[in-house]
Amino acid sequence: MTDQPDPKQPLTARGTKVLLRSTATFGSMTVLSRITGLVRDILFAQLMGSTLVADAFFVAFRIPNFFRRIFGEGALSAAFVPVYTQQRVSSSAQEVRGFVDIVSGRLTLALVILTIAGIILSPVIVTALAPGFRADADKFQLTVECLRITFPYALFVCLVALSAAILNTHGRFALPAATPILLNICLIAAALWITDLTGNVAIAVSIGVFIAGIVQLAFQLPSLKKVEALPRPKLKRKQKGEAEEAANKVYRLMLPAVFGASIAQINLMINTLIASFLVTGSVSWLYYSDRLMEFPLGVFGVALGSVLLPRLSKEHALESLDEFSRLLDWGMRWCLLISLPATAGLIVLSETLVATLFYHGAFTLTDVTMSARALVAFSIGLTALVSVRVLSPGFFSRDDTKRPVKAGAIAMVVNAIAAIVLVFPFQHVGLAAATSLAAFVNAGLLLFWLIKDRVFIFRPGWLPFLIRVVAATLIMWYVLAEFLVSPLEMWIENSILVRIFLLLGYILAGAVIYSACLLVSGIRPKQLISR
Repeated sequence: MTDQPDPKQPLTARGTKVLLRSTATFGSMTVLSRITGLVRDILFAQLMGSTLVADAFFVAFRIPNFFRRIFGEGALSAAFVPVYTQQRVSSSAQEVRGFVDIVSGRLTLALVILTIAGIILSPVIVTALAPGFRADADKFQLTVECLRITFPYALFVCLVALSAAILNTHGRFALPAATPILLNICLIAAALWITDLTGNVAIAVSIGVFIAGIVQLAFQLPSLKKVEALPRPKLKRKQKGEAEEAANKVYRLMLPAVFGASIAQINLMINTLIASFLVTGSVSWLYYSDRLMEFPLGVFGVALGSVLLPRLSKEHALESLDEFSRLLDWGMRWCLLISLPATAGLIVLSETLVATLFYHGAFTLTDVTMSARALVAFSIGLTALVSVRVLSPGFFSRDDTKRPVKAGAIAMVVNAIAAIVLVFPFQHVGLAAATSLAAFVNAGLLLFWLIKDRVFIFRPGWLPFLIRVVAATLIMWYVLAEFLVSPLEMWIENSILVRIFLLLGYILAGAVIYSACLLVSGIRPKQLISR
């Protein structure tokens, strides 16, 4: 999709429709990605459950997945897109190409060095990330082997993220959003067909991760060539100019942006570290529940943030403060409109979701209960996590990476303290609750600073809008909980096909009830599009 709004056009007309269409395009691809991801996780639950093998792979996959999350869903775009946008507006085509070449060259060199170091130091990394695994030699050794195979994915996925940032700036959102589908397909294929060759499913899916990185990068190259932005990696140009200065600016912005975008992942790593000392299965319970919570976050939160950043960067470059504020207001309204009912749905359907998707094979009834409890705790922070995705571009588009880092650092400290306090009475559920608490601290600080800077001013009608959305969410929650959802003991007696059919019915019923309540309260689709 290449249709982009005219930055000089008011947001109340065509510009908002294009933004919404871009978000829908990105979101629809992300839905497909999350669906294939669920299929992948269902297969993992079938083959590995919450066993030693599962814990080993999930810890090993944390490292390359860490890079995918911070670069693929935030840091690189936050630093690159505003500078690239400014370069396209004010510099010659030759300087723009030179800028892309230098950024890609330096990034590739740094990633190669990092990957080699990561492979060599895998035992040290596993010890730091999951020190509790040291007590089990087999689990520790398997985790190290998996990490050595998966670590190169960090190199490929960061280059994929750079490609996605370029394509997003050119108004192409669908292709970058589709690349995670390839990761899921490779992991599914590896679990099904490479396991017999390796004799160990964890090793097999680790190989799948490595293959996926190559496939994802190759998938985007034709589109980069089509928009005439295919990088030719270089470390520097013969003659210094705007391109090299702009590349240096990207890396200055990227360092704090990396830390800011990695806060949620660092919090998960803190949780993993603490969970490694808990009973076997704790790491897996957190993984499965986090995956379910990530579905709405990835579909809508990441989509909104990815679409808002290029437009906010344009508005800032044009010094259009009113349109800048309108964009943030539009994003926050959609954030609440989607995240509040999603939170309610995840909580009400927590056991139903986990049992339907994962209760088979090596995944036991205890695993269902433990994962569902963690899902409830994670879901409480969903609105805050989506808010961070919407509010962060308000800083990155203005080349302000320091305050998101400050907010993230404070949130990280809150998470660590809360995790230590809550893990004793609540075990792994306390770790999930700590993540949610930290997300609210992060979002609250970002919102406070944007309002203080007067770049985000609430438009008229916020209080009635909020009351209507909350009321519709509560009504949906009550109807689902009291009249539709079955107790877990009755639910698991159904066949898998019946469970899937009923679950889809519950989700559809919840969506219909929520939408009907919004319409009755006076909220119309036209208002949301043209706000």
